[in-house]
Amino acid sequence: MINLNRFDLVTLRLFVAVADAGSLTAGADRFGISLAAASKRIAELEQHCGVPLLKRGQRGVSATAEGQTVHRLAVEVIARLEQLAQSVDDFRAGATEHLRLCANPSASGGFLPALLARYAERFPKVRIELEDMLSEDAVRAVQKGAAELAVIGDNVPCEDLETFACNVDELVLLVPRAHALAGLATAPVEQALACDQVALARSASLTRKLIAAAEAVGLTLRIRVQVRSFDSMCRMVACGLGVAVLPRAAAELYVQALGLALVRLSGAEVQRQLLLAMRQRAGLSAAAAGFVEMLEAESLSREQAR
Repeated sequence: MINLNRFDLVTLRLFVAVADAGSLTAGADRFGISLAAASKRIAELEQHCGVPLLKRGQRGVSATAEGQTVHRLAVEVIARLEQLAQSVDDFRAGATEHLRLCANPSASGGFLPALLARYAERFPKVRIELEDMLSEDAVRAVQKGAAELAVIGDNVPCEDLETFACNVDELVLLVPRAHALAGLATAPVEQALACDQVALARSASLTRKLIAAAEAVGLTLRIRVQVRSFDSMCRMVACGLGVAVLPRAAAELYVQALGLALVRLSGAEVQRQLLLAMRQRAGLSAAAAGFVEMLEAESLSREQAR
């Protein structure tokens, strides 16, 4: 068993910086130490681990297979320590608890900001930490304990987590106003998905939903541009690089600002359901439990209003 006391936080951070930059010199410069000192620290880390972590070459360095594993885990360790430091600072500033939440773009660009604003009013001493990420990554964050809660798509595997439906939105088509489909009140899904698409990554739950919808009508989804946010999707559509299918709550924010047209879809399941995921409800912090109760109450109110 490796002696954990020999792991040095400064050296771990240096290793991450060197691996990210692909350069010992860049890592040394970031920490304000000499190249010789940086090289010595990395060598001692490799000796401690018992395997080479970096491959040296004429163009710099790159992580070995073992180094990639150490890099990934070191990033997680450093992130948790940074959370610890942030928590201490927040406690000094008067915060009493933290809400750590991950959410996919559909939630971050839709219902979640307004909900968090109401939560902040109700729980003013809770420090909210929200990270926008794809549903699959959000599930892993909860599984690893990096976040207590995650808002994800309903087509994401999460068998070991507790979930409940927290929001439903309608998927709509966003096109430039000069587009052939812009004048339609409703477009058949086969027409919409036959166009060049601007989409999130293929691994995103929304994109996978669109791929499945296209296959159901005998099409292969033609993704022309892949981006990381709804904002980027809408800007690409405004520049004529394709059309986009996204939740109505997010699309409506850009229609007037970017001169776009919003078209309803027919012929496919256009309801987009989002889930709130957690490891075990009984083990939630008071801050997370308060968020869950608030979200459940608002979801129930929406159901009763229908």
